[in-house]
Amino acid sequence: MNKVLMGALACIIGFALVATPAHAYNYGDYKSSTLISKAWQALEAGDMDAVMAYTKKCFELYEKKAKEMQEGLTDYVAGENAEIFKMWALNDVSTGYYIQGEAYRKAGMKEEAKAAYQKVVKEFGYGQCWDVGGWFWKPAEAAKEKLAMIESGSQIDYGDYKSSTLTTKAWDALAAEDLDSVKAYVSKNLELYEEKAKEMQNSLTEYPWESNEKIFSYWALNDVGASLFILGEAYFRAGDMAKAKEAFQRLVDEFYYAQCWDPGDGTTGWFWKPADAAQGKLSEMSE
Repeated sequence: MNKVLMGALACIIGFALVATPAHAYNYGDYKSSTLISKAWQALEAGDMDAVMAYTKKCFELYEKKAKEMQEGLTDYVAGENAEIFKMWALNDVSTGYYIQGEAYRKAGMKEEAKAAYQKVVKEFGYGQCWDVGGWFWKPAEAAKEKLAMIESGSQIDYGDYKSSTLTTKAWDALAAEDLDSVKAYVSKNLELYEEKAKEMQNSLTEYPWESNEKIFSYWALNDVGASLFILGEAYFRAGDMAKAKEAFQRLVDEFYYAQCWDPGDGTTGWFWKPADAAQGKLSEMSE
C-alpha cells in the first residue's frame, strides 16, 4: 500500500473515531412511546447512561406539549382507554421523569432521585402510564410513595407496582417473618388490583383449566388471591388467629377461583389453589 493511500486511510479512520460518539443510541422512530419503552429497558438493564439518553430525548421533543396537556386538566382523564391515550405526551413525559427517579434511586443518588420524582408530582401530575398487563397506573402517585420512602428510610419498595411483583415481594417478606412488610405489599396489591380481581372472579363459574396461558390470563385474581393467603399465613405464624381467619375467609368468599403458580425446581411447575389451602387452614384453626 503506497504512502498516499495509507495516509488517506488513516485520515478516514481518525475521522470516524472522532465523529462516532462513545455511546451511540438508537432512538428508533423518535416517538415518545418508543423512547419511553427504550428507557424502561435501559432501567431494567441497569444502564444509567441509556436511561438518561432516552428520557432526555423524550423531554427535548415532547415536554412542551406535555406541559400544554397538563395545564388543560383539573383531574386525571377517565373513561375509555382511548381518551387517556390522547394525553400521550403528558403520559410519556411523566413516566420518563419517574424512570429517571428510579434510575437515580437505584444508583444511590437520593437528591437527584427526589428532584426527578418531584418533577412528576409538581409539573406532570395528571400523567398516566399504560402497563402491558392491561391497565393504567399513575406515575405521580408512585413518585409520592418513593419520595416518602426516601424521606423515612423505609425498606418497603413496590418496584414496578405489578401485581406479580407485589406478590413475589409478599412471599419474600413471609419467608423473612416480616409481618409489617407482608401487610404493606398485600395492601398495595389490594389497593391497585382488587377491583380487577373481583371482575375476573365474577366472570367464572369454575376454575380455569384449559391451558397455563388461560390460567395466567386471570393474573389479577390469581395474585390477589395468593396475596390474601400470604397475609393469612403471616398472621397465623405471628399467632394472631383472628386476623389470620379474616384473611383466609375473605380469600374463600371473594376470590375462590384464584390459582397460584409454583415454579417447582425451575424445569417443571404447577398451579395450586389458595382457597383450598385457606380452607385447610381454617379447619385447622377451628379444631
